[in-house]
Amino acid sequence: MVDTRNDPITIGKVTVPPGRKMRIELPFAHLPAGTEASLPVAVINGRTSGPNVWVSGGIHGDEINGVEVVRKVMRALDAKNLRGAVIAVPIVNPLGFMVRSRYVPDRRDLNRVFPGSARGSTASRLAHLFMTEVVAHCSVGIDCHTASNHRTNLPQLRADIDDPETLALARAFGAPFTIKARVRDGSLRQAAAEQGIKMLLYEAGQADRTDEDSISLGFEGVMRTLRSLGMVDMRLPRPGSTTLVRRTRWLRARRGGLVEISPKLGDRVEAGDEVARISDAFGVRPTRVKTTTSGWVIARNLNPLVNPGDPLLHVAAEHGPDVDEPAERRRK
Repeated sequence: MVDTRNDPITIGKVTVPPGRKMRIELPFAHLPAGTEASLPVAVINGRTSGPNVWVSGGIHGDEINGVEVVRKVMRALDAKNLRGAVIAVPIVNPLGFMVRSRYVPDRRDLNRVFPGSARGSTASRLAHLFMTEVVAHCSVGIDCHTASNHRTNLPQLRADIDDPETLALARAFGAPFTIKARVRDGSLRQAAAEQGIKMLLYEAGQADRTDEDSISLGFEGVMRTLRSLGMVDMRLPRPGSTTLVRRTRWLRARRGGLVEISPKLGDRVEAGDEVARISDAFGVRPTRVKTTTSGWVIARNLNPLVNPGDPLLHVAAEHGPDVDEPAERRRK
C-alpha cells in the first residue's frame, strides 16, 4: 500500500503539520499565587498517514517510571519517519508531580474523575482537557503507572484481553503478565473504552522511585506496539512470552505488627505456602500467613509496618489462559 501524506493535528490553538514535532502547553488552572498551570503535550505528527496513538504517564504525580517511559519514547521518534501520529503526555498531573503527590491539590484522584467536566473541580477540568485535546484524536492509548505508595509492581499490563485487537496490542507490547483487570469507575480506561478506543495500562515499579528495568521494558513495549500498528520500523528486542491472567487476589494481613514477607516479585507460590510472618514489637509468637491462591507474585508490600487488612502480596492466579506466544514467533 502506498503511503499518503498525513493530516495536520490541531491541539488547543496550535496546528502541527505533517513531518513536525512540536511541544504545546494547554492551560487548565489559575493558581492561588496568580500563575497558570498547563498540561505539557508533545505532538509527533508523521509525514505519512497511519494511526494516532497517545502515550501518557504521571496521572498520579508520585509515579515517575511512566514519566521516564514517555520521555524516552519522545526522544526516539522522528516525525519524518513516523506513520501516523503520537501524542505524548509525560506528566498528566503536573500539580501533583511538583509536590510528589498522587493527587491533585483539590484532594481528588485524577484517575477517578474521567471523563471530567469543563466546569467541575480542578481534577475534573484537567480530565476533561485530556479527553478533548488528547484522547479525542486517537484510536489507541498507552498509559503508564507504578504501584501506589509502599508497594511495588512486577511489570504488567491491564487490558481487555477478550477484545482481539487489544489482545494483539498487548502481545506486541510483551509484558511478563497481561491481566484482565476490572475497569474502575471514573478511570481513563473506562472513559476511553466508552469512546471505542483500545487501551493498554502499563504497571511497573514503585512510587517516588525510578527503576531502569521497568523503564526499559516499558519503552521497548511501547515501541513494539507502535511497530505492530505499522507506525515505526525500529529494530527492537523480541518480547518475552506473556502470561494471560483473568483473576488476581490480594493476600491481606489478619493482624497488625511488623511483617516479614518471603516471596519476591515474579515468584510462584502454591496454595497453602507460608509467605509471611507478622509479629509484635517483641517478636514473639509471630502469626504465620499462608496464601490461599496458587500463582505468581505480581505486587508486594514494602512497608514492614502493617495494620489489619493491609495488603501483603498480590497473586496472579494460574487458572485461565496459559502462556501466550510472542508476536514475532507467531508470524514465522
